[in-house]
Amino acid sequence: MAPEGERVVAVVSGRDVNATGLIDSVTRIAFEIRGLSGVAEVDDSYTTGRRQMSTDGQSSLVTVELQPGLSDDEALRVADQVSSALRRIDAPEILVGGGLLAEREFGDQAVRDAALGESVALVCVGILLVLLLGGLVVGLLPLVAALGAVAATLLTLTGLTSLLPVSEYAVNVVTLLGIGLAVDYSLLMIARFREERAADARASVGELIERTVATAGRAVLVSGSAVAAALVGLFAFGDPLLAAMAMGGGLVVVLATAAGLTLVPALIAVAHRRIPARRPERGPGLLARLAGFAQRRPKAVAVATAAGLLALSAPLLSVEFANSDVRVLPRSSEARQAYEATQDKFADPPKQPLTVLVEAGADRPGVTELFDAMEQLPGVSDVFVRSDAPPGVSIADVVPSGAVDGRPAQRLVADLRALDGPAPVLVAGPTAELVDAKRSVGARLPVALAIIIVATGALLFALTRSVVVPVKAIVMNLLTLLATMGVLVAVFQWGWGAGLLGFESWGALDLTTPLLLFVFAFGLSMDYEVFLLARIKEAWDRDGDNDRAVLAGITAAGPVVTTAALAIGLVFLGFVLGDLVPVKEIGVGMAVAVLLDVTVVRGLLLPATMSLLGRWNWWRPGATAAAQASRKAMAGSDAPT
Repeated sequence: MAPEGERVVAVVSGRDVNATGLIDSVTRIAFEIRGLSGVAEVDDSYTTGRRQMSTDGQSSLVTVELQPGLSDDEALRVADQVSSALRRIDAPEILVGGGLLAEREFGDQAVRDAALGESVALVCVGILLVLLLGGLVVGLLPLVAALGAVAATLLTLTGLTSLLPVSEYAVNVVTLLGIGLAVDYSLLMIARFREERAADARASVGELIERTVATAGRAVLVSGSAVAAALVGLFAFGDPLLAAMAMGGGLVVVLATAAGLTLVPALIAVAHRRIPARRPERGPGLLARLAGFAQRRPKAVAVATAAGLLALSAPLLSVEFANSDVRVLPRSSEARQAYEATQDKFADPPKQPLTVLVEAGADRPGVTELFDAMEQLPGVSDVFVRSDAPPGVSIADVVPSGAVDGRPAQRLVADLRALDGPAPVLVAGPTAELVDAKRSVGARLPVALAIIIVATGALLFALTRSVVVPVKAIVMNLLTLLATMGVLVAVFQWGWGAGLLGFESWGALDLTTPLLLFVFAFGLSMDYEVFLLARIKEAWDRDGDNDRAVLAGITAAGPVVTTAALAIGLVFLGFVLGDLVPVKEIGVGMAVAVLLDVTVVRGLLLPATMSLLGRWNWWRPGATAAAQASRKAMAGSDAPT
């Protein structure tokens, strides 16, 4: 049961607060609301002792607290009844808000943002693929696979809503991930089919598809497994929202991988005559040119790129995390307008207090002194001791003097819990939830990291038979993520580019953003790593020449990775068009991660470090240098020119 009920807050404006007609109207509506089932308390400027009037005398507040313990549906039903009554107050402007109504607006806005982002992204990606792949049918094949994977995931999630809560925000993120992965896997399969067909024009379609699945399909399977392993790490945090996202993300990864291994080959078999041959390259692709540059100056490039990524991550030193609140809604939101009106027009706007529960009755020695000590703590504005506490407990509402999610309020939670009283002191409320969430994330993060790193490392070892390559891949992915988070701090916390992206900074990042970005960006970065390493490993197995294998692999897979990055970048940027700041954070973060990963990391840092390490890239326990040298000599006679 919640320590106190949800609140509905109305700002009544545009009329002198002392006008007789307004006083009569507010008084009548306040008594009407008190009679509603599910309402615990009504606080206004005329029927209760606390006068809540604006400094200009043109606005007043009405705060309605609902009964604790109501279900979400019941609370929303009562809140709607309260809202309807408040709107009948005789005043020119009435803004109704509160946490419960803001949550509903968040969900509704998330659905609208998803519809806008998906439609724009799919149209733009479709046009891009048609142009880059050279035909309407071949350009639409990846979109068919993406829509199939996403639709199947959403249907499954709909069935799971009876077992666990699935937020609209989770649907947004799952949709974004599903489109990106399905397009990536489809592009890889189509590119390999074209390559196999060009190499053996006499082979039947069935034989070509069999070879495609045996080669590119293996990369798809490893990549999908790596992304799924990363999503499993979200379960380690024990948060229902993250668990729902992990489940939805896991489903979409499995279905996107299955589509890549089954649906896409089937579509290729049906439409193979409409898949044109790959256009002849006019020269090395972007990644091949970057790789060639990096291999000529490996030490300088490795140091410069690593230093640049670390420099981009520097803003993380000042990062602030908080739970999203009404400030992440667009300005058109009534809940946000009501919140801003209370903050701007009133000298002492209402705040969600910290609820302090002492497991001892008010008559127990030391309880009164404990509440007195609370009033003396720094950062405390008021302490209200409840008179209706159940027997054997004492409850007080402690109002912070500053912002409820600021650092002083968070320190206040720790100070309250550290008080020496006659019984344990429990602290609840939004600030305490934020403190506990941060502590929980910090405690569980090592477990999540271990799950992700061990699982992806094992998969990369299975692909490359090397110990060094997986370790290096994980380090490079972490550098990408740190740089991406640094950019997000500068953009969303500091407000750089806020006007361009159409949002207003609220001085922090959503607490779930780094967790989701870590999992999704890590998984997608592993996508490109697997695509490139699979081709590099093939070249290494052919002739054992490290530098030549790296360049050959990047030259072969580079066009696919570049096309996939452009497509998925458009998908992510489509979600920037929405109005919810957390969704914008994910969209911008993923776009930045893909851009950095495909250019700086895969184009420069990967080939530079592989050139520096040489044959040590392929070291594993039990594989001696002499054995590797012998294998190289045996393969040298038929090495490609």
